[in-house]
Amino acid sequence: MEKEELKILAQNLANPQGEKGIEIGEMMNATNISMTLETIRTLSIDDGQQILEIGHGNAAHLKSIMSLAKNLRYTGIDISETMHNEAKRLNKEFENQTEFVLYEGKKLPFQDETFDKIFTVNTVYFWENPVEFLNEICMILKDDGTFVLTFGQKEFMEKLPFTEYDFTLYSNSEMEELISKSHFKRMKTSEREEEIKSKTGNETLRRIYTILTIKK
Repeated sequence: MEKEELKILAQNLANPQGEKGIEIGEMMNATNISMTLETIRTLSIDDGQQILEIGHGNAAHLKSIMSLAKNLRYTGIDISETMHNEAKRLNKEFENQTEFVLYEGKKLPFQDETFDKIFTVNTVYFWENPVEFLNEICMILKDDGTFVLTFGQKEFMEKLPFTEYDFTLYSNSEMEELISKSHFKRMKTSEREEEIKSKTGNETLRRIYTILTIKK
């Protein structure tokens, strides 16, 4: 891909827009689905819990969450109006149990200690002030709640040509240091490997990613 194409891809991975954004959302859901499902498993969701996903994309995975327990309430928050609309369109069957919120990417517009479980997959690269944002997450998580943060490791991510455009990449140690500067007190790190198709072509890549289970 040419430099300009890579820039457009990077922009749409951060904030999908319009028809191209809908395509990118479908591709992201397909390439990230195993990361997302592993993250959801790590949450250990129970009946009646309030779940928040930060950066839900098209939320085609919502069905998997709703099948795990009874009487769940899911809230998805995203900076992309395109993904906000797509998620609502694709998940009409769950509209009585879900809320999709559009926001500017900095302040999380929720009351303190609202959610039992919070998760995010492949969004941390775009956080402007990561420690402040972690503290925002900490405030809206219940005292006995769990936050799961999943990201591709720097060693893998820096091999992808589009990540040089406005992505901030992290190794495990860099991410753990970041979290230690926030109000969160405990974390558990686990690594996964998988084979995925490249976003820029048909070649297969071996992705190494990390799931961090974080508590107050």
